[in-house]
Amino acid sequence: MGHQAASGSAKTAAPAALDRRFAELERATAGLQAPFAVVDLDAFDTNAAILRRGAIGKPLRLASKSLRSRALMDRALAQPGFKGILGFTLPEALWLAAGGHDVVVAYPTADTDALRALAAEDELAGRVTLMVDSVEHLDFLRRHVTPDPARPLRLCLELDVSLELFGGRVHIGAHRSPVHTPEQALDLAHVIEKRPGVNLVGIMGYEGQIAGIQDTVGAAALRYPLVRLMQHVSKTELAARRAEAVAAVRSVADLEFVNGGGTGSVHSTAADPSVTEIAAGSGLYSPALFDGYRSIRPIPAAFFALPVVRRPRRGIATALGGGWIASGVPGPDRLPKPTYPTGLRYTRTEGAGEVQTPLRGRAADGLAIGDRVWMRHAKAGELAERVNTVHLYSRGRIVDEVPTYRGEGRAFA
Repeated sequence: MGHQAASGSAKTAAPAALDRRFAELERATAGLQAPFAVVDLDAFDTNAAILRRGAIGKPLRLASKSLRSRALMDRALAQPGFKGILGFTLPEALWLAAGGHDVVVAYPTADTDALRALAAEDELAGRVTLMVDSVEHLDFLRRHVTPDPARPLRLCLELDVSLELFGGRVHIGAHRSPVHTPEQALDLAHVIEKRPGVNLVGIMGYEGQIAGIQDTVGAAALRYPLVRLMQHVSKTELAARRAEAVAAVRSVADLEFVNGGGTGSVHSTAADPSVTEIAAGSGLYSPALFDGYRSIRPIPAAFFALPVVRRPRRGIATALGGGWIASGVPGPDRLPKPTYPTGLRYTRTEGAGEVQTPLRGRAADGLAIGDRVWMRHAKAGELAERVNTVHLYSRGRIVDEVPTYRGEGRAFA
């Protein structure tokens, strides 16, 4: 290559250390044809320890959508402090539960084939928990699955933990459950209690306005003081409301767990006495969006490399592909982050392209055809939807190659 490789955030390591890290990665992957993805296992394990410390003794339920590789999920679950999976679709949950995992499906399902498969097998019904937030969900289940009191389906009630102000006229957070108040949670718990063939075993609430919003100066610019103020107000309001809702539902149901949080709010969610387990996963890869969080600073662990295929003019090197855009509100922060060589940036007219990505900057002049540009995806598990395998790196060498969900022929969402 024309440059020594470097990656990670300048906030967490000196440039020389970053150069050394990626020079080693470059040497270890010299025989691989780009594009390809790499996960640094040493950083991955360190991030698991960071999450564990933040959870202050409460178990971490692994968010499968943030990894999307069974081998890496198994590695995380083998670490102290991790227990169970938070899945994102019911077909995925059935697949994982068949391998012996305990899976809470984080989102309601309308997959009638998967529901019938769940209801038909004792072992799966005992390992998978469905998400509900309305009587409509319960009615849907009853229409498509014959209730069996001897083998009840496990249900989790989702509590809306977004922040509402001015009598609900201002909503800050994810639009998920319609169950916002403790009274609404208790009413739905009573309805579930009266339905045959179902059993309420948990409550979940994802505080996206705390866990999912960047709040450093660089990430939020002039907005960051307002973001921090909003998060402080939300934490205070939620602590009281969630505790009241959990107490109300416990008066009706024998709850096994109360799930909350995400990587971005591990510390604050763990401090809530009403929460018994924390959802986390993205922090293990530490994607580019995490450079804008002050509550947690995991080490960048997941990368992908693109080959340089064009040199259209001075100051520009063009990589093959690269438009691996993250979900969410469209914007520059959803683009992959050019990481090595340092100082590369997108052109305003093309950005990250479907088949080519021109990159500007002084470092581009040192890149030759066939050299690589190292990138970080903006989000975590979505990287796995772009590759069939992930190369695992540790202590200066590639130690394994493992399939992603895509590599196993599985596409769940």
